[in-house]
Amino acid sequence: MSANATTSVDYPESIDAAVLKVAGVVVLGAIMSILDITVVNVALPVFQNVFADDPAKPLAYSAVAWTVTAYTLALATVIPLTGWAADRFGTKRLYIMAIILFTAGSALCAAAASLPMLIGFRVLQGLGGGMLMPLGMTIMTRAAGPHRMGRLMAILGVPMLLGPIFGPILGGWLIEIASWHWIFLINVPLGVIASVYAFAALPKDHTEPTESFDFLGVALMSPGLALFLFGVSSIPEKGTMNAPKVYVSMAIGLVLMLSFVWHSFRPAHPLLDLRLFRNRNLTVSIVTMFIFAAAFFGGLLLVPTYYQQVRGESTLSAGWLVAPQGAGAMLTMPLAGFLVDRLPVGRIVPFGLVGIVLGMFGMTQIDADTSKWTMTGLLFLMGLGMGGTMMPIFTTALRTLTHHEVARGSTLLNITQQIASSVGVAVMSVILTNNLKESPVALAAIASRRDPSLVGQLGGPAGVAKGLADAAHAFASTFWVAALLVTLTLIPAAFLPRRREVSHLLDDVDEGAPPLLMH
Repeated sequence: MSANATTSVDYPESIDAAVLKVAGVVVLGAIMSILDITVVNVALPVFQNVFADDPAKPLAYSAVAWTVTAYTLALATVIPLTGWAADRFGTKRLYIMAIILFTAGSALCAAAASLPMLIGFRVLQGLGGGMLMPLGMTIMTRAAGPHRMGRLMAILGVPMLLGPIFGPILGGWLIEIASWHWIFLINVPLGVIASVYAFAALPKDHTEPTESFDFLGVALMSPGLALFLFGVSSIPEKGTMNAPKVYVSMAIGLVLMLSFVWHSFRPAHPLLDLRLFRNRNLTVSIVTMFIFAAAFFGGLLLVPTYYQQVRGESTLSAGWLVAPQGAGAMLTMPLAGFLVDRLPVGRIVPFGLVGIVLGMFGMTQIDADTSKWTMTGLLFLMGLGMGGTMMPIFTTALRTLTHHEVARGSTLLNITQQIASSVGVAVMSVILTNNLKESPVALAAIASRRDPSLVGQLGGPAGVAKGLADAAHAFASTFWVAALLVTLTLIPAAFLPRRREVSHLLDDVDEGAPPLLMH
């Protein structure tokens, strides 16, 4: 691609080798970031035991769920910084720096000797991983041009397919043949490969360090969200919302977040450009994405834990049993990428959401003996729905933004997904923990899976069966919350574009501007 005027760039209709080379870098980085979420999901019951002071009293599920929440919160924290840092250092240099930070954080997680240490190192890991997706989306969007965005976004969706399929399987296998440490150590060689590949494949880009950094925005948003979720996650420990640890944390967090929203409209270059909400497509897409991600990812987190604690499956078996969700998405995501270049997303996304709604309501009926084939079918159905939902939402939001709005728009979308996932995981884990506490024998029955001496204390096999039935009911009750949230997603989805959107990607590119990519 020459250095002619950018407006004269003729993007080919087909996906050429040059773009595929860039896509390979982005996909590899995204796989590392997303895989590490799903790998850890299957390890949560293991963390409950290995980090407990008393093996007979495992840690609360809401406590170990912070290994997921802390990671996604760190992702959300660093995503808004990515656009400013990319302007200062360039996307290529920053992308390599993010991979190195993620790899170092992974190595430290493997060396953690306590749950607080692991949570702290997960934050460091997330600070690196959080930059990979928005940088990747910006690189891919600029490489694709307006007419290939749907197909290129489908390629970027590959990690979202591979993560749910291979993450739990890989995590379960590593835990079973080695130890939980290896779910983090596996990232070290991947990080080395990814950084070398990025250095060789990504083109040099033009940097324009013109924007000031919004330090006040960072000081308001990140601590505010963390404090609010910390208060929510403290509810099971205190047993009530009427405890200072709960309501003080939530109140301070809420005040900080509201102050952040007020502040964001004042500086010329805020941390998050909330002025983009004037774009109707972006606004509707973000509302839809938030509700969908909170319900879907929060609910999906429960499945491997259900298999291990209620059904007594190994970590590897649980990993295989949750893989159908990713397999379903693998079938529909490429199709959705093809259709979104030809049809309005308002005629695609609702069909995907209906599949998720049906699958999630099916999960509300599970018990301790639900057929694995039934569970497999429900997960597969939700996967089909997810594949037809997420990438079309991203695509419609970015398609109507101008060239100079893409980076900030992708930031808003990515931070919405990560914050929603954090909220969903925190809320679902709190609800599950409270539901389990309502049964005096549920937790003891779960503990008897690894300590047979507890069977006698429960009155024999019949007592264990009663406790496991109560535990399954706790999971099913939690899935009701997720199912109702997904159903609410249909409301904003009804306002997604039902007519062909006009692309504005090249509207504000100056005649003498440098090319988007040079090869």
